[in-house]
Amino acid sequence: MRLGRLQVRDLRNIREAELDLGPGLNIFVGRNAQGKTSLLEAVGLLARGRSFRTDETRTLIRRGSPCLRARGRTLNGSGQTSLEIEVANDRRRLFVNEREVAPRAYLGRLDVVVYATERLRVVRGSMRERRLFIDRSAGTLFPAYRQLARDYEQVVRQRNAALEAGSSGLEAWDERLVVVGGELRQRRGQYIRRLRTALRDGYRVTGESYDITTRPDAGSAGEAAAQDVLRNELLERARDERRLRRSLVGPHRDPIDLLIDGIDASMSASAGQARSLLLALTLATRDVFRQETGSVPVALLDDLDSELDDERAGALCREIASHGQALVTTAHPAWARYVAEWGCTFHVADGHFAPAS
Repeated sequence: MRLGRLQVRDLRNIREAELDLGPGLNIFVGRNAQGKTSLLEAVGLLARGRSFRTDETRTLIRRGSPCLRARGRTLNGSGQTSLEIEVANDRRRLFVNEREVAPRAYLGRLDVVVYATERLRVVRGSMRERRLFIDRSAGTLFPAYRQLARDYEQVVRQRNAALEAGSSGLEAWDERLVVVGGELRQRRGQYIRRLRTALRDGYRVTGESYDITTRPDAGSAGEAAAQDVLRNELLERARDERRLRRSLVGPHRDPIDLLIDGIDASMSASAGQARSLLLALTLATRDVFRQETGSVPVALLDDLDSELDDERAGALCREIASHGQALVTTAHPAWARYVAEWGCTFHVADGHFAPAS
């Protein structure tokens, strides 16, 4: 699948833009704060209904405008589909082929993977950021996973309410947490194992190795075994949970570690190493998606050349473009010229986009 025509209106500093994207590499070059990242954000919004830069989607609306709109035409082997999202201060509307639909009927029609500075929190931020990254990535690939994660969040909320109230019905929520949490742990572990393989075989800086792990690793465990482990953890922490009145064990507390050469990246990685690891992880999710579905998500790669020399970035761009569509931004015209032979180039200035002649 790829994105053909893209139309964006009143998103950040983009008043109105309309462009036809190429099937492989699309390079957007311009000075900082001209709208390059905002265009990637528009594509992410069109695909996921949310921004990869902020949880406050309404802040994307251009100042003085009542709403923003992004519209795109997706192309695949079975034909074309029109997708559109409209965001106002008090609402979000989704359209498929000009017909308004619910989120469940919209999501999954355009898939993207994102590499951007804002996402460095996955490497350097809290454990919650890594859990969220994994659950969203796996949920994009497997709708049943997405529903399971939602079910688990609801169980935790209900169980916390029972703990807060000192309810005598806590045992029922304990068992529900064991059943749903055990399954989520198992599925998360399976997905992480696939990412580990993709990281091992995929992009890396010469001399470095990347890994991702979780504890406990239930990826190879049977459902009953995963539930037994979680049940025992609940028994061990029962007194603490009743004292603190919240759930202290389960997938919402499980650590997920990103490693460079076997060392925790959140504690020791340099700025360059963190960016390289994030890029490797982004491309690994793309590879797993392709292996599972035979389809390739659109890659949104912001400021790709910031940590890569021309030769390495060029090789990576060739590889990415050979497997699907990618939108890449850069502030360096010389770098854009270096990789231009593998795709289309657009010049960006003050929210306007012009194809290179």
